[in-house]
Amino acid sequence: MDIRTALLAAAAALLLAGAVGAVAAPDAIVDPRETDERPGDVRIVDTVVSPGEVRGETAGLRLGVDLRHHGSAVENVTVRHRAIGADSGLLVDETTVDVGEVDGGGERTINGSVNVERAGGYRIETVVFADGERRASQTTRVGGVAALTPDYADSRVGFTESNVWPTVAVSVREADNETATLSVSISVTNRGDAASEPLDLRVLVRQAESNVIADEASETVDEVRAGRTDTVTTTVEVPANYNYYVDAALWSDDVLIDETQGVANLDPRETISADESVEEVQFAVEDFSRGGGSDEADGADRAPDRGADGSDRGTSGDGTPGFGPLVALIALVAAALVARRRQ
Repeated sequence: MDIRTALLAAAAALLLAGAVGAVAAPDAIVDPRETDERPGDVRIVDTVVSPGEVRGETAGLRLGVDLRHHGSAVENVTVRHRAIGADSGLLVDETTVDVGEVDGGGERTINGSVNVERAGGYRIETVVFADGERRASQTTRVGGVAALTPDYADSRVGFTESNVWPTVAVSVREADNETATLSVSISVTNRGDAASEPLDLRVLVRQAESNVIADEASETVDEVRAGRTDTVTTTVEVPANYNYYVDAALWSDDVLIDETQGVANLDPRETISADESVEEVQFAVEDFSRGGGSDEADGADRAPDRGADGSDRGTSGDGTPGFGPLVALIALVAAALVARRRQ
């Protein structure tokens, strides 16, 4: 048998063996394009943090984790979130999301959440497990949680902020030597996309040097259309010749929504500005008493006007009008010095 004949015989034997194997085990020959023998894997692509329910002391943080899968199916997948204080390093909250089986390739978003206190900053550590084995991890830092507005105080209605138009405008409606009736106009703006619900407007008028409440008033702020500004006007009556802070606050179901401040300068000798401390001046408590006084208190038995040091102002030591002996002595000394210089 020559070499050519031997090769042909060997090739025929191989073809016969392959045909027999295919008949005996039909799954032995499989197109490699029809299967992916890579082991299953899952990774974190991105983590998005957004505010959830915001309460008075705590806030919920919503966590959206984008997972990318490739290869065969991955079973028993869980995602664990830990919120750790940025300054203290202490564990604040921990939650686990049961994902189950991840298959099909591509990306999917797994939603979770943690609860933290509305103070400081936090480090959010996210870890992906498969069958209890750590597969991927990512850390996200969150700060400024205290700036989140609680849901019960979240309102798009507030006092107008303007560089020219006054938020609190005060004018004198009536006045005499004892009292002054003030008209207070306050601007309210709706910055939302829908008409607002009615709100309560409360106004306090405080004497500047003592913080004693001279008068107060309440008004209802009716519906304000979206993007519009309304003006609410109320009146108060206060003792004349004093300076006042005008404090205004918006309330919704006894929840403070917004606050602002203006001033009313009725003392021609002193003036004040909002959020500014001024020189201490004389203050008489009885001018701000709410009840009516007796005839004796309003008559001859009224105590003499006193200065800040408790001494009588405008009377001499013997009860007669004048400057008093101390001022007279100073005048004599000054006159003697002048006469000596002229000599």
